[in-house]
Amino acid sequence: MPTEPNLFAGTELSARVERAERSLIEQGARAAAARDPQLRVLTQPLGSGLAVWAGPGSPFDKVVGVGMDGEFSDQELAAVEQEFADRDTPVQFEVSTLADPAVVERLTRRGYVLVGFENVLGLRLAPGRQANSAHGVEIAPATPAQFDTWLQVCVDGFATPDTQGVPSSEEFPRESLEHAMGDLAATTGFSRLIAQVDGVAAGSASLRLHDGIAQLCGASTLPAFRRRGIQASLLAHRLATAAAAGCDLATVTVLPGSKSQQNVQRLGFQLLYVRTILVKA
Repeated sequence: MPTEPNLFAGTELSARVERAERSLIEQGARAAAARDPQLRVLTQPLGSGLAVWAGPGSPFDKVVGVGMDGEFSDQELAAVEQEFADRDTPVQFEVSTLADPAVVERLTRRGYVLVGFENVLGLRLAPGRQANSAHGVEIAPATPAQFDTWLQVCVDGFATPDTQGVPSSEEFPRESLEHAMGDLAATTGFSRLIAQVDGVAAGSASLRLHDGIAQLCGASTLPAFRRRGIQASLLAHRLATAAAAGCDLATVTVLPGSKSQQNVQRLGFQLLYVRTILVKA
């Protein structure tokens, strides 16, 4: 396997990753609007960030990417808060620790409370990566006919999360997860993978390619098949696909101290920065 150089997680790299995250949830929200025109989907710029509401209980209902460049006024922030209040949804900000510290200061003065963290890890990619699978694990792209299987494995895996590390501060209804994953699958540059053991679907994952960044998202393993190398196999295949497509960077967002973080660090991922999660009821 080629050896990737170490990453320096500076503000420029963080801004690039945050732009990709902003693009991801914006496309997901637009797909939600196309799926259900009755939804009052919100995609409202806020400085360098974006405020999104894509349905009740959606994982997309948050503000991302703020504080990297470009300021926003108190009036613009108040307008976003009003939009969320009109939808009976708390406002959630996810702010990089490499963003302007003044953003978090402003939010805490307005009553936002720190409720959790998530780690953003990255890996430099070079051509020639190989896709290796654990013994007995078969990885293949999910065909259109396998979409429902892929989706159910995703959601079932998320419904029974690994208990290693810091618990998540977020919980989502099953229907909201199904909608969100289905909406992401309709976005540009998104691909789906299924892992099988003895012909049975055991895990699933997704990959989004955007501006040279490979975003690893939506990975899930059914409880009965855990600790068998399925996540490592899905990671290896996605990284090989991204490298072959010319991406120079892979990123993944995980809970601190989780099994997912352990898996990606074994493959050489480095901690780039942390996102602080602040919520105002």
